[in-house]
Amino acid sequence: MKNAASITIASAVIGAVALSAGYFAGQKGSVASPSEQAASIAVPISSEAIEGVVRDYLLQNPELLIEVQTALETKQQAEAQEQVRQILAANKDMLFDPAYDAVFGNPNGDVTVVEFFDYNCGYCKRAFPDMQAIIKNDPNVRFVMKEFPILGPDSVRAHIVAQAFKALMPEKYADYHQALMTAQSRSTEESAIAEAVKMGVDEARLREKMKDPALADAFQNSYQLARKLNINGTPSYIVGEELIPGAIGVDGLVERIAAAREAKQG
Repeated sequence: MKNAASITIASAVIGAVALSAGYFAGQKGSVASPSEQAASIAVPISSEAIEGVVRDYLLQNPELLIEVQTALETKQQAEAQEQVRQILAANKDMLFDPAYDAVFGNPNGDVTVVEFFDYNCGYCKRAFPDMQAIIKNDPNVRFVMKEFPILGPDSVRAHIVAQAFKALMPEKYADYHQALMTAQSRSTEESAIAEAVKMGVDEARLREKMKDPALADAFQNSYQLARKLNINGTPSYIVGEELIPGAIGVDGLVERIAAAREAKQG
């Protein structure tokens, strides 16, 4: 992919230089003396010759391609983040839906971390201690959990059970969430129900609540927001106005939280 990008950049550089050379040659022709004009006509500079010179120069100085590619990637990243900021500004009401999204940490924290997660995502499971460590060490952070079951029917059904459990026993949802996130085996509807029963929920009431079609609204909210932000994997985070795809570790999250707090303070 990098090689293809380098070739494209090199071609663009060569083309731009050739175009510029042709332009300046034309400018020179308009003010040159008759003898100079005759000489330029006698010895024309072809675009192929210019491209050859530029190509040789770039081959001798390949670090220029790296500089151009780095500048291009930086520009593209800045444009992508600006697009994210615009989407987040236009969809603030979707970032936190109190009817479905659980909140961990300080509900009134000065920095919000929105996490899209799937109970069967191995990376989410490994990132779960990161959230716990941050909540323990930073009393002013709140985590908003976006249920985003994308890893098959088992995930969807396990998340429906989790939503039903939260509706019936919200005071124990944090413990239930931790149990599913730390489970060694894949979460299914039956395993999620078994865990819920273990925590004291009435199984008949739980199964009845699972039939509530409104529970699926939680996922639709997440899916719609994810589609707008081009999120297609878990975990994905939104910290302040920045979209962070993938697990970046506790240090990475702490750094982003500090940056968001600083930006907020002015």
